Amino acid sequence: MADRTGSTILSKFPKIRMDLPEAYQQIYNQHYLSNREGQYKTTSLSARLERWMHKKVARDLSGTKRNLATLEIGAGTLNHLQYEPDQGAYDIVEPFSELFENSPRLKGIRTVYKDISDIRDTAYDRITTIATFEHIMDLPFVVGKAALLLKPEGHMRVAIPNEGTFMWRLGTRVTGFEFTKKYGLDYQVLMRYEHVNTAEEIEGVLKYFFKNVKCSVYGISKKIAFYRFYECSSVIHSRIDAYFRDRTTSV
Repeated sequence: MADRTGSTILSKFPKIRMDLPEAYQQIYNQHYLSNREGQYKTTSLSARLERWMHKKVARDLSGTKRNLATLEIGAGTLNHLQYEPDQGAYDIVEPFSELFENSPRLKGIRTVYKDISDIRDTAYDRITTIATFEHIMDLPFVVGKAALLLKPEGHMRVAIPNEGTFMWRLGTRVTGFEFTKKYGLDYQVLMRYEHVNTAEEIEGVLKYFFKNVKCSVYGISKKIAFYRFYECSSVIHSRIDAYFRDRTTSV
């Protein structure tokens, strides 16, 4: 049953991102940088709420003295590093260098990769990602590659918005108010362009490749929450091997 359910989840990928209307393309970069820097009042509020995700991801390091090797997928502006004590080697996957190239936190990064497929002969104690998996069109590929980079006792720590639920749609209507006021455009169009995966789809992929997947939420339940956090361990190598074998055969 698990394989059948997992195969149904995997069959949804890779996703195809819709075309962004011309009016949105013209303001996209400007809006993206303003949003990441918390220049809007509502996005500043959103950034404060997002601290829950950062704190959950970094919680495994609290009070420890271990020298842990970490890979962060989708590091963006390196804003998560402020939550990470200086524990050990820290690598990132981030294709958009303009997001971090002027950051003073860059000196704390060992290696920058543009794509997870570029990583060779490196194993990690922990792989982290915050508000990234909802954007990735070929999510099983990224999760499968990441799982193969974990040490035998390693774990993946995933924080995501609760995309696909009423609470998240309600939240984006609030955070999108200033966007609509400034540009006269529907913020939900932008959300549908950026968020190609729902929280349930992401959970399905994680559960297919990992035996142990623990979820906690910033809210009451999975349906009534703003964010989710997953701690994943015990890679199911047979499924990963089959997944990549099937990809190779289908090419």
